[in-house]
Amino acid sequence: MTKNIFLILLLLICRVTSFGIPIDTIKVPFQRQIFHDKINGEQKLLDKADGKTDGIIKVSYDNDINLAVTDAIIRGINELEDSVEVNKKLAGHREKVMYLNYIERVVREFRNGWRQQLLDPLYAPILIDNFKKIMTADIDSMSMVPFIEAAPYEVGRINMEIFSANSGYKQSKNLVYLKFCTLYPDKVLSTLAPYAKETFADSLVILACKNDPSQAYKFAQDVASPVGRVIHNSADPLVKTIATLSKLPGALLYFPFLDDIVSGKKQIDSLHKIIGSGEKGYDSVAYYKLLVQTEIEYSKRMSRGDTATALFGANGLRDLLKRKALQHFITPINDLHEKPEAVRMKAIDSLSPADIYYMIVTNEDVIYTSSYKHSFNRMLQRLGKTPATDSLLLAVNFDYFKKFIKMAANFNKLDTFLNLMPPSSSETLMKAFVGRLETNKTLEDAVDVADSYSSINNKKLLANILKYVDDNELRCVKNNNKRGKIIYSLLKTIFLSADSTNKIDLSAAIGIPPVYTIENKALMGDGDSNRIVQQVFFYGDEDGQKFFPQYVNSFSAKEWKVNSSFKEWVEIKSIKGPKVWIYVNRPLNNDRNLDDTAQIHLNQYLTKNNLKPSIVTHRGHSYWLPRTIERMTGDAKIIVLGSCGGYKNLNQLIEINPDAHIISTKQIGTGNINQIITNKLNQVLLAGKTVVWKTMWDDLSLFFAKQPKDIKEAWEDYIPPYKNLGAIFIKAYNKKSEGE
Repeated sequence: MTKNIFLILLLLICRVTSFGIPIDTIKVPFQRQIFHDKINGEQKLLDKADGKTDGIIKVSYDNDINLAVTDAIIRGINELEDSVEVNKKLAGHREKVMYLNYIERVVREFRNGWRQQLLDPLYAPILIDNFKKIMTADIDSMSMVPFIEAAPYEVGRINMEIFSANSGYKQSKNLVYLKFCTLYPDKVLSTLAPYAKETFADSLVILACKNDPSQAYKFAQDVASPVGRVIHNSADPLVKTIATLSKLPGALLYFPFLDDIVSGKKQIDSLHKIIGSGEKGYDSVAYYKLLVQTEIEYSKRMSRGDTATALFGANGLRDLLKRKALQHFITPINDLHEKPEAVRMKAIDSLSPADIYYMIVTNEDVIYTSSYKHSFNRMLQRLGKTPATDSLLLAVNFDYFKKFIKMAANFNKLDTFLNLMPPSSSETLMKAFVGRLETNKTLEDAVDVADSYSSINNKKLLANILKYVDDNELRCVKNNNKRGKIIYSLLKTIFLSADSTNKIDLSAAIGIPPVYTIENKALMGDGDSNRIVQQVFFYGDEDGQKFFPQYVNSFSAKEWKVNSSFKEWVEIKSIKGPKVWIYVNRPLNNDRNLDDTAQIHLNQYLTKNNLKPSIVTHRGHSYWLPRTIERMTGDAKIIVLGSCGGYKNLNQLIEINPDAHIISTKQIGTGNINQIITNKLNQVLLAGKTVVWKTMWDDLSLFFAKQPKDIKEAWEDYIPPYKNLGAIFIKAYNKKSEGE
């Protein structure tokens, strides 16, 4: 590193122009010195951007990269300044000032682009080299088009605007815009208006329609707008179909079938008989069944590498399949959970096994335990007197089957499902469930396998899954697949540790902090050696307003002081023992977004007073969880949830709070149970003891064993941190990947 710095300083000291003229021989006239000073000022701002003025522009932890960027911005720019002064083609003062202003601007644009995260600073050498070529061409009255065409979008965007007086500016602007559209197809229609008369406008509209048909529909509705005219004048079959649909009521309900409409497999007139006048006038059951049928057909195509238009994205097939299942079936049976079964489940009376299958797998995050079990039973009943469950999976082309198996395991229905198919089919299915997890771009499938394992009680099935994991690890070792080796090695270790007969120290084996205990002292992470800070998130819906008073009133006056003087939150402090301070926002009106405002203001108060929550409790439905995650500061060591809301939320939680112990439930959280967990945890904290999860869980299990059946069953779905195998796997994988 010292050698590299020496070399670059030597270059700066012994600077020469691109014409080989030493800097000392170049005398800058007094009237132009101010323009050189402006350039130097921009360079200095970049030099001290990392807090040090040391001649190095630090954009990375890689010294070679920093030196390359520094060389471009310091030596490269200085050389350009010198070349302007000695260039005989620039005879007049005004011309030289113009190019010096260009040089200042490219440095300033680099600094602003880096600061605003619009430009990767690693582009500095390319940016300055491209600028130099364009400046040389511009001085020679040549077009900059070849150089803009060869440059990356971010570089071309900056240099094209700097040389706006160049003869190739208009063509360059079009080239840069086309590069932008390639990178951001979702932004084509919102930016196309200035280019609507260009010859490439129709091609861009076709690209945009394939990327997001429902967005194209919105622009097509404004027929008189520049973009609307391009859409309605297009001869492309897909664009023409979208233009036609934009004139129909309930147009977005047609979009999941767009691919079939364009190909002629489905007719708008026949769809209109089901869709009618739109959201309020359509046949909801027939429409949902059509979505299911289309999903099965499209999933077959996708398995052959052919992805249909409008399968993904807003108002795409999968989006509407989930939303309509929730709207017309899940929500009614959830809302009627206290009614007799026949009344409650009436909403799905007309659904086939495949219809119920998709209803279940697309709404993992919101379906109640009892709703799932009743739906599952009906699904099996409708398969016939001697149901063969493998026939159901064949009928849906094994679409979403990994999600289905994970849910069946979580709801203790996997044995039932597997036992209703031939043993050979069961074995093949579970092999496929565990197999090739490394091919998924995310860890979702692997986390589903981990979560499922923790829910299975059948010892033979557990042994088979462990064997399949071992087989896949050997396959990945043989193929030298690093990602696969990590995934299966970790799963094997985690699964073996779940068996108490195997004396495995999981923390040591996979390199993560302890999962079975957490010391009281570890929770005092805010700078005060005797203070544990907790933050509780409540939401202003009906449930939040119902359980908030119970929560606040549960704190005994002998042990806690409740301060209700704050308008938007309540402060609760322990009186005896270690200092435990709890801050809980009031569940103010959600419709007016007042609960959100209260959380923001509470966070500001905590930050201002250096109060860093090491325990975070989410008291709300799973659909509120993303908001709780957004408000987390990253200091949480214990997180108490209701439902985690699936893989996406779990992954985000761990990214923000990598060492957190997570308590969650497989299903919908229950306010009364959450309250008792919190109270038990606070008792341990006030006693100044280490939190031993197994001991705490055993005590809670004894308590809930004496409660009414519905409470007892809901408790059985709660998962302590040491059994949250999906969370443990994500932590271990992240740690292992960092090491690799």
